[in-house]
Amino acid sequence: MLDAHGAIFCMQDAILGGTDAVNFPNQTVEQLRRGAARMRLADRSQVAMHFCCIDELVSADHQVRTIWAAVCQMDLSAFIAPIASREFTEGRPANDVRVMVGLWLWAAVNNIPRGRQLERCCERDLTFKWMCGGLSMNYHTLNDFRVGHQKALDELFAATLGRPVHAGLVGVTRISQDGLRVRASAGTGGFRRKPTLEKCLAEAGAHLADLKKLRDSPENEGVEDQDNAFEIALATDRLDRVKAALAQMPLVEAPKGKRHSKPESAARVSTAVPELKAGLMKMPDGGYNPAYNVQLASDPDSRAVVGVTVSNSGADAPLSEPMRQQVQERTDKKVSMHMIDGGYVNLEAIDTAAADNVTLMMPVPKPNKNAKEQDRYARRQDDSDAVAEWRARMNSELAKEIYKDRAATSETVNADLRTFRGMSPFSVRGIAKTTCVALWSALAYNILHFSTALS
Repeated sequence: MLDAHGAIFCMQDAILGGTDAVNFPNQTVEQLRRGAARMRLADRSQVAMHFCCIDELVSADHQVRTIWAAVCQMDLSAFIAPIASREFTEGRPANDVRVMVGLWLWAAVNNIPRGRQLERCCERDLTFKWMCGGLSMNYHTLNDFRVGHQKALDELFAATLGRPVHAGLVGVTRISQDGLRVRASAGTGGFRRKPTLEKCLAEAGAHLADLKKLRDSPENEGVEDQDNAFEIALATDRLDRVKAALAQMPLVEAPKGKRHSKPESAARVSTAVPELKAGLMKMPDGGYNPAYNVQLASDPDSRAVVGVTVSNSGADAPLSEPMRQQVQERTDKKVSMHMIDGGYVNLEAIDTAAADNVTLMMPVPKPNKNAKEQDRYARRQDDSDAVAEWRARMNSELAKEIYKDRAATSETVNADLRTFRGMSPFSVRGIAKTTCVALWSALAYNILHFSTALS
């Protein structure tokens, strides 16, 4: 037996079958008596053709056009030089280097840190499609270009920075420096002690020998086994990384008598990224992870990034002078004031800066509770004139007011790069490749700041 609802549904199916009438659950009897609602239904099986101009995918004032306009004015000859495909020669043409540079700059602007993710954006996102201009992309090509031109990228960063510096938009007489610790592409389990590394070396060597023996066996003579060749390449890479880790071990085992040194039994090196050494750095969340120390120098007035270095050292103290030298070489200008935080306090660095006529602005650390002299601004017996002057200077109200610009500059710039410009956990390994990633982020940041000057 059918109730009233069932009878009405049967009547509707018989009368309205094959039409665009649609029934929805939870309808009242009165609504059902009026009949099913007629609607235009979606049909995703139909085939349609769409015509559009690629240039019409983005608006005339879109930010991606600003990036492209800046790229078109850059000297990219250093990126073009390695291209082997030339006129009157065989070979597939290379992708336009302007498009490749533009893609990675636009990726940094949109916080896209990986080549696979960028490849998907080139297929789906209208702005990236516009930047590609009809060129097809794959993640291998994108990743290779991203980290394969460190010298050219460094020169491009310096050249792009030079125009606003000489135009007076950016100044380097006063710079602010701070470090940004970015998670490395390595796990804590990859850090091993010397006995374990020696055992891994023996195992890796034996495995590689077995693979080569299998390749050279009589039954495989003259046969190209791609799987075996791939396994040999992996085994060779594994053996090289273990050897590199063992080579780093003496650097981790600090000399006898050095304070805060690790004993030989506690020293560990990563086999995934040997150059990380014991690179377990304290992260902003309070934990310890393998990481790189990205150093950024900024102009407090314009907020432009004027210097970029990447270190595997968790200590900031030795990194102030190299950054200052880099900024002076990039801009051909003299740095007269260098603002850094308490992690860079180094008495030798103060003497070096004073000899170079540079005023260091950094806080004086509080004395130990057991120290004889509790006034941190008072001169110590072993202080040099430069150190004593630094103590007295940082006790003045003028210096304290000037030093406020450091946090307002470096902290905001670092937060912008970490949050919005792709300075997230590195997906590449090695200081050379991570430096390239940091330069892409800094370059994109500067272009957005000074797009008017570059156009």
